[in-house]
Amino acid sequence: MANPSNALHVGLMVPSNNTTMERELKFWLPPGSTCMTQRIPRGKGMLTKETLPEYMAQALKLAEVFDDPKVDVVAYGCTAAGFISGPSGDKALARSLTNISGKNVVTTARSMVLALQDAKVKNIALVTPYLDGVNTQLKAFLADGGITVTRFNSFYAQNVDELGRIEAHQVAQLARETMGDDCEAMFIGCSQLPTAEILGDLEREFGRPTFSSIQVTAHRALQEDRGRMAA
Repeated sequence: MANPSNALHVGLMVPSNNTTMERELKFWLPPGSTCMTQRIPRGKGMLTKETLPEYMAQALKLAEVFDDPKVDVVAYGCTAAGFISGPSGDKALARSLTNISGKNVVTTARSMVLALQDAKVKNIALVTPYLDGVNTQLKAFLADGGITVTRFNSFYAQNVDELGRIEAHQVAQLARETMGDDCEAMFIGCSQLPTAEILGDLEREFGRPTFSSIQVTAHRALQEDRGRMAA
């Protein structure tokens, strides 16, 4: 078990509807870790290219609160927003958040690609809750990192209410229906989907690496903080 002295204090940014990430992020972090959470206002509909600019502008305003010595690292925990803006847009947002907060910033979208690259995974099974437009952009984001989606499934949630009703056992079932012998790993994408209680069991069942948006964000936040401390 990690030493409580290694506790990480995260400035977390999530959509206003997100009820999962703060709780599960701390599951993957050392004991005593905390989240200073800022919730980004949004409507009931799923994010799109059209609604993204206003959403990101709100995030930049809220990031000012993280210019605080109690915050070690900032985590931008909206998976879909990262994919919609593309790799260059996601990097630009991270730079802007760093400039505002003065902190190292990890984004869930980039954390996903880095985790799969670190595991030397090139083809995956992917489960999401998104509609076709975001799923297409997600696959393109992964392809830019050299990762192919070999098998795919989605809950196709129409709005945030449907998204919020998806339970862990449903996520596990869809992952089982999606995974195949031709995939090197499973990824469950979206920081609203609950995965902390199922990820270990799925990995043992599949016999291959199994990742989720929240898990890889926690891992990347820890790596960024270690880099900061070593500098």
